[in-house]
Amino acid sequence: MAKKASYPSTKRFGSKYGKRLRDKYGSIESEQRKKHICPYCHYEQVKRLAIGIWNCKKCGAKFTSKAYTVSKISPIKIEVEKE
Repeated sequence: MAKKASYPSTKRFGSKYGKRLRDKYGSIESEQRKKHICPYCHYEQVKRLAIGIWNCKKCGAKFTSKAYTVSKISPIKIEVEKE
């Protein structure tokens, strides 16, 4: 039998909620917390600020995208003044 991926972030739930839901939640949570590629400068420096709001640490672009991942085409870019 093949071994399934283990997500350390879901250990906080213990044996509650069932294995299938914990695995699904773990895969979503690991995807949203990793660094993503910026659609503007193409560097892997994008972090999630809130649901659907992303920020590139290199070029300073703040933009909207999907809730858990960055899509290839971003519909809205928010202009931020650098101090």
